[in-house]
Amino acid sequence: MRVAGVQTVLPEHHYDQAEITEAVVGATGADRRVVERFHTATRVTGRYLALPIENYANLDGFTTANGAYVETALSLGERAVRGALEASGVDPSQVDQLVFCSSTGVATPSLDASLAQRVGLRDDVKRVPIFGLGCAAGAVGLSRLYDYLRAWPDQVAVLVCVELCSLTAQRDDESLANLVASGLFGDGAAAVVAVGGDRRTGARGPSRWGPRVVATRSKLYPGTGRLMGWDVGEHGFRIVLAADLVDHVEATLAGDVTAFLGEHGLSHGEVSSWVCHPGGPKVIETIAEAFALEAGELDLTWDSLRRFGNLSSVSVLNVLQETIERRRPPEGENGLLMALGPGFSAELLLLRW
Repeated sequence: MRVAGVQTVLPEHHYDQAEITEAVVGATGADRRVVERFHTATRVTGRYLALPIENYANLDGFTTANGAYVETALSLGERAVRGALEASGVDPSQVDQLVFCSSTGVATPSLDASLAQRVGLRDDVKRVPIFGLGCAAGAVGLSRLYDYLRAWPDQVAVLVCVELCSLTAQRDDESLANLVASGLFGDGAAAVVAVGGDRRTGARGPSRWGPRVVATRSKLYPGTGRLMGWDVGEHGFRIVLAADLVDHVEATLAGDVTAFLGEHGLSHGEVSSWVCHPGGPKVIETIAEAFALEAGELDLTWDSLRRFGNLSSVSVLNVLQETIERRRPPEGENGLLMALGPGFSAELLLLRW
């Protein structure tokens, strides 16, 4: 599988972190010093929100918030898919599969049905909606494109991720998890166009495309379901975010990555590009320490976190786009794309540039 185009799209409403902090204090009634401490610790400098910040006071329940999700997600998703198709030089009529990932709203029919029609995909496009994978979903979606294109190497597949984390905000929740989340997560969408190994299409040509996906690995850790996720009820989505999540990452990730690379005759020292989901400062620092990444290998991950916050499934695709556009490795170099998410789970992809 070859990544032919990636496009990140953000809402129009941007706010500095201090403005968001002030809004969270006003909405939750939490101690200002506590909120400021948590928000500063995220190292996020600003975020893009689905709605103007003053409109969040009008979200009086899950129905209203989910309605805003559907409307905004369709708009951002359409822009992301169109941008990725344009970047790849692939016509909408050439798309054979559409994978849609999101964990911050629900709809039936799933939003990929409307997106396919808005963008002009064929009416026989194969749709795969995926819900509930959270921050790992961008990487998981790429893995499912890889699976499909191994079976159909002459076809084209598209992944679109949309996450509007701000619409899940709980105004009556002063828990540490909610206060941390209110300073960390942002809103956005991203799309990826991928082509099978036998496909040679697109006006821009393969020389402008991104990396090949060589192999994938999924890892599920039993008994860790309460590390990260949602409690879903009449209130909507209430964040679950355990304090010992980073401890689990530190204890497991290095060994799993080492084993995955070893199966392909590689060590982490032979990986020249690290496309990592910006889960938060402690997670990024743990990854850097585990693999002795001290020469700026995670600069793009840090940059994404600072500028946009954690965009859940969208973030790792944003880092992939930035790697292609700003720090493309030489041809033939190895790369690793990784993301962590609810389950608790890890998703790894071996790349070849």
